[in-house]
Amino acid sequence: MGFISSRILRHPARRVAQASLRRRGFTLLELLVVLVIVGIMLGVVSVNALPGERQALQNDAQRIALLMQLARDEAIVRNQPIAFEVDPYKFRFLIRNDREWQVIERDDMLREREFKRSPVNISIDPPLPDSDKAMRITFGREPVDKPFVLTMSLGENSVAIRADGIGHFVVE
Repeated sequence: MGFISSRILRHPARRVAQASLRRRGFTLLELLVVLVIVGIMLGVVSVNALPGERQALQNDAQRIALLMQLARDEAIVRNQPIAFEVDPYKFRFLIRNDREWQVIERDDMLREREFKRSPVNISIDPPLPDSDKAMRITFGREPVDKPFVLTMSLGENSVAIRADGIGHFVVE
């Protein structure tokens, strides 16, 4: 019997079966490496998923630039002045009817919106005439307006919207 048992153990198929029994599962080191990789990937995803102050300010500036372009075009098409009004917490568009400004309410695009993060410091160059309330930029019926730079800042971050006067609004 000693001869048969030693012969069975030497058989190649039997050695492969015994080796596969020993290699079932993962080692502790392999599991730790996988957990570290998964942790790094989750960290990257969570950092990119939650926008920071700079990204929130950039997104608001992009939205405002596009809406300003739309408001300018609407003022020309409607043949009525439209104004962009902004304060540290929100921005909105107004239309001039007869002798007074009215907030545009029933328009999905030009409705009032709040900043994602506030309060936002706002300045314009060249400066507008002093007003007692929020800053107001008016788009007239003419296709050419005065160029301006609207600067928005939040904490250490700052973004500028540059208007060239002929309908182009660029976020810098």
